[in-house]
Amino acid sequence: MPRHLERHYAERIGWLRAAVLGANDGIVSTASLVVGVAAAQAAHADILIAGMAGLVAGAMSMAAGEFVSVSSQADTEKADLARERLELTQDPESELAELTAIYVGRGLDAALARQVADQLTAHDALAAHARDELGLTEVHTARPIQAAIASALTFALGAALPLLIAWLSPLTVVIPAVAVGSLLLLAAMGALASSAGGAKVLVGAARVTFWGAVAMAATAAIGALFGTTVA
Repeated sequence: MPRHLERHYAERIGWLRAAVLGANDGIVSTASLVVGVAAAQAAHADILIAGMAGLVAGAMSMAAGEFVSVSSQADTEKADLARERLELTQDPESELAELTAIYVGRGLDAALARQVADQLTAHDALAAHARDELGLTEVHTARPIQAAIASALTFALGAALPLLIAWLSPLTVVIPAVAVGSLLLLAAMGALASSAGGAKVLVGAARVTFWGAVAMAATAAIGALFGTTVA
């Protein structure tokens, strides 16, 4: 039998969500932090220190948050599989009937549904129930370490870009340079993520750019307000 080589966008879901979230959050949070601190009339060195601190703290926070969140999902999946394994041992006939009913609900006639359930149960009963009863597949299996690493690395990469712009820009143009540069980066990131996920490129670029602009405008206003108050 020839090997099935077709690839699907869903196969990327394990790392794509964490990577996109990390990169976007890195750009938005660090650019907003830099713009806010710059708007408070801070020195160039202070802006860079604040941005670097935000990069390190954000990357660690993203890694920890993703690991804990996805670990909780993985624990739930393991608990469901353990329960299913026990039920298959204690009452295999009821589980077979349950699997048959699932296939009937999906459009097979009762006889064919029973035949399919019999064969899949004989092949790998737990896998059949995991897939068709619980909705668990290899593509969507929770991978905490993969998610944590992807989030931390992409956050750091995303955060480094506005920080680099701030470092290379004179103090007098830090705010517009970081804002414009970061919005362009967000648009590119949104388009890339949408393309990788099979979604509309313009929609993905527009929505992330809009919320990035809102975040930077808010922190700039806060920085200007507190900077004026302190001065």
